[in-house]
Amino acid sequence: MKRFTCDELAEQLTAYLEDALDQPSRDGMRAHLACCEGCGRYLEQFRATIKVLGDQPPEKLPAPVRDRLMSAFRDRRPR
Repeated sequence: MKRFTCDELAEQLTAYLEDALDQPSRDGMRAHLACCEGCGRYLEQFRATIKVLGDQPPEKLPAPVRDRLMSAFRDRRPR
């Protein structure tokens, strides 16, 4: 089982919540969360943020802004 530091847990938290870690890493995250009060609070804050902001509809760009962005992307493509 991988052992995580607090910094490593913070870096991998999104992957953990999206179930994108292998089983040894998931087990290591769970072990760290079980014994680290600060990381447990961080996880709960992260989940609360996702709950509040996760269902926001995407913003629509005004047509002129979208056209300028698309033009800028096309101009940057390697030729």
